[in-house]
Amino acid sequence: MRRSSAAEVHSMKMSVLLRTAPVLIGALLMAGAPMAGPAAPVQLESQPVLPGYWEYTTRALGQGDTETKCVRPSEINRFFGGLSTRRWRCTYPVRQVGAGNAHFEGTCEDRKGRRVNVRLTGTYQQESFRFRGGAQLARGTPYIPASITARRLAAQCPANAEYF
Repeated sequence: MRRSSAAEVHSMKMSVLLRTAPVLIGALLMAGAPMAGPAAPVQLESQPVLPGYWEYTTRALGQGDTETKCVRPSEINRFFGGLSTRRWRCTYPVRQVGAGNAHFEGTCEDRKGRRVNVRLTGTYQQESFRFRGGAQLARGTPYIPASITARRLAAQCPANAEYF
């Protein structure tokens, strides 16, 4: 059996990284499921962001994805402060939210046990937020730059809206 050279292994890893990073980053940055595991309570203001109809865009490696979701009042903390997804269970031991600024640091793990480190920092208002940061796919590798911007389109959701 032929053994791969270090350059071939590196090339294969980079190929997988470039194909999966935009999806992974988008998944990591958007909320979609409750946080897993023990984590420090989020010290959110009474309502850092308002419920309603939201549009958000995630960007990584030059690619972007925009979605709209209806966020109920009961889902605000999960939408804004959870930053987990159905595929990735995340914990954020470092969560600082207040006075229009937010910072999150933690790890996310998928069902296969793959883990990534995540960092997000940005600003928010009740009807918008913008975070920049990234994900580290392997220990010792640089963080892949990513961003998420979100804005509230309306207080009421359209009849056909997808709920968060």
